[in-house]
Amino acid sequence: MEAQQAEASEEKKSSRPKLTSEQARSKRQLEGLRLSRQRVLQQLAAAHDPRHRQMLEQALADLDGRIEDMKVR
Repeated sequence: MEAQQAEASEEKKSSRPKLTSEQARSKRQLEGLRLSRQRVLQQLAAAHDPRHRQMLEQALADLDGRIEDMKVR
């Protein structure tokens, strides 16, 4: 049973493509931007002050632009 689990675990590891250090860095950066975007959306949903909402909307637009730039590369 343990041998089967170990074998299955090895197959999962080998089925993922190896990323270069640059690809791994880009992937982490993109994930960070997406998490930031999610956090800004949550704050925007709770914001009542118009100036605060405007600031959050600008931050959201900036994050969307940066995410799009990352996808193009």
